[in-house]
Amino acid sequence: MKKLTYLLLTLLVIVSCKENATTSIQEENQKEEITTPPQKEITDPKETEIWDPEPKAVSFNDINVPSDAIQLFNGNDLDQWISTKDSTTAAWTINPDKTMTVKPGTGDIQTKENFGSVQLHLEWKAPDIVKGEGQGRGNSGVFFQNKYEVQILDSYQNRTYANGQATSIYKQHIPLVNATKPNDQWQTYDIIFHTPTFSADGKKTKSGSFTVIHNGVLVQDHVEILGSTEYIGPPKNEPHGKGPIKLQDHSNPVHYRNIWIRELK
Repeated sequence: MKKLTYLLLTLLVIVSCKENATTSIQEENQKEEITTPPQKEITDPKETEIWDPEPKAVSFNDINVPSDAIQLFNGNDLDQWISTKDSTTAAWTINPDKTMTVKPGTGDIQTKENFGSVQLHLEWKAPDIVKGEGQGRGNSGVFFQNKYEVQILDSYQNRTYANGQATSIYKQHIPLVNATKPNDQWQTYDIIFHTPTFSADGKKTKSGSFTVIHNGVLVQDHVEILGSTEYIGPPKNEPHGKGPIKLQDHSNPVHYRNIWIRELK
């Protein structure tokens, strides 16, 4: 009987301590609620206005290139480009109408300058004569940092694997729609590229991303770059820094004009 009485007393003490602790916490919370002053109501619109820093104004030239952009191809020369395979002068053809055309067999060309995160604008047109099908028809590509490709392909009424058609992030992301125009019309790509980041020990700490607008239509909406866009096998994530913009010679005479780039800080 004494043991039972002792046990009951012990349980009562424990329950009482828990109730006291709970009461103390509740009292503290009530004090905090009471002592927290109510948020001031904003009635003046000026209180939420921010005036500085003021965004820098840009102007535009006669072909609508913003003043803070670097013109990678203006129709006059290939001074911004070199051969990818041996760093010699780029050998693609400059035409009288200030366009340039892939010269099949001469190889890829890339910018002399290296870039990180960028906004890239380029215009391209499929070969004048429709020839081939699938990946063999009007094939080229624009690569970022020599690793990540946005596909260029004559995808107008031309079926191929969906993650390899025009504006695909090659072998990674299918475009939302096919906005390709016929081969007698110019195509416009506006691409936002955010570079991936790597730690000092070579591990990827943040994936890159692509947003692509094709002929004014959103086709890639801030999609994650899984790694390098490989022709065979899965993406690779080797550490790297800035790199060039590369245009691909895929043995098709694809035309280009009005290429400019803005670095994103």
